[in-house]
Amino acid sequence: MKRILLLLLLAGLLYAIRYAWISFPIMSGFTAKNMCSCVFVGGRSDSSVAAEELNSFPLSLADYKVDSVDRSVTATVFGMAKKTAIFREGLGCTLINERSEAELKKQTTPVLLPSPPQMDTALWPMGDKVPNFIPANIDYARLAKLCKQDVYKTNGKAQHETRALLIVYDGRLVSENYAPGFNKNSKMLGWSMAKSITSAMVGLLVKQGKLEVNKRAPVSEWNQSTDERNGITLENLLQQTSGLNFEENYNKSSNATIMLFNKADMGAYAASQPSKEKPGARFYYSSGNSNILSRIVRQTVGDPTYHSFIYDSLFYKLGMYNTVMEPDASGTMVGSSYVYATARDWARFGLLYYNNGIVNGEKLFTDDWVKQTAAPSSADTLQQYGYQFWRNGFDKSIPSQRKFSAAPADLFYADGYAGQYVFIIPSKKLVIVRLGFKNFDENELLRKILDCIK
Repeated sequence: MKRILLLLLLAGLLYAIRYAWISFPIMSGFTAKNMCSCVFVGGRSDSSVAAEELNSFPLSLADYKVDSVDRSVTATVFGMAKKTAIFREGLGCTLINERSEAELKKQTTPVLLPSPPQMDTALWPMGDKVPNFIPANIDYARLAKLCKQDVYKTNGKAQHETRALLIVYDGRLVSENYAPGFNKNSKMLGWSMAKSITSAMVGLLVKQGKLEVNKRAPVSEWNQSTDERNGITLENLLQQTSGLNFEENYNKSSNATIMLFNKADMGAYAASQPSKEKPGARFYYSSGNSNILSRIVRQTVGDPTYHSFIYDSLFYKLGMYNTVMEPDASGTMVGSSYVYATARDWARFGLLYYNNGIVNGEKLFTDDWVKQTAAPSSADTLQQYGYQFWRNGFDKSIPSQRKFSAAPADLFYADGYAGQYVFIIPSKKLVIVRLGFKNFDENELLRKILDCIK
């Protein structure tokens, strides 16, 4: 009996050691990175981040220290698995992985781009001056009431789970509400909405003739004709049908968590994964595909103009002057996950797609890019995904019903962890932005908003 108990104790100890070895670096990495970005990019207090983003088990096991002088955050779990994220002006925060802090600080400082216009006097959407005009077909009193109720509603911990809710109708900002502690200048993390921004950058390069979606993806690791990955196209990556053996699971140590919190070059790590099935055969959502795309964008543009390409060719053309896209330790933007932007900037991004890629009379994409973006692949049985954008496809539980049954079939959207959304509904002339830190009933919110439009 004693021997059995001893063996059980030993097995438990070995499991605990293995769990700590694998999971603690993920937990401390998540804590350091998110605390750094929320404090130094988002302008929030560390106590609010700890209470909201980091209060759930097992993340609550991590300890952190904010260095306001060095503008860095260091986190540990029971004194182990130390991880540090540093802030760099113009780049946001980056986890120090497989590089030294000195190496990161030596990386090329982004070119200082032109100062933004006087946003308070420039008209929306290029500026922040919003005309006091509400279209006659909107029940404004009803819309204003439901939006205010949504952001001021609190949970059992007296927390506001919705932080921002914006409604844009036919290009006009008609409703804008923020929870206490947030406003139109608050930069908020979009999580996987970064994937949609990465798709837009690919679209710019397709328009410029530098990339072709139906050609083999330009990934050096896959160059050998005998490599099963050699046939992966750019479109396969965009549509999440690459066939790579990449596990997207955030409840344990997986390819996704290892990539985001342990690797310096996320795109290279994702590209190194073996093939699991034939390209184009099956839809499987993967942040690895998105970071491979981001790496392709960098290599196509070239380092001298990489940073300015993102801001000059995309963000600033849309009036997105309060947006920061953060790189990994290799200098490549984390195209799967790390974009901080104000709710207004997220709405401006949505307007790019609502307007079929046209901004101030300039067509940023090819004529069919937005249509392709909102179209599913043949491998996507639920018709739920396009080019790094989600669609109002069919419900997994009820295949005969749309995922958002209250909304039209033409709805497509950027979607991020914990309830970040940019909904684009062309037939209803709507762009809806919801930012927060908890999931919510999306269909019910859409139904209520659509009921206010006559």
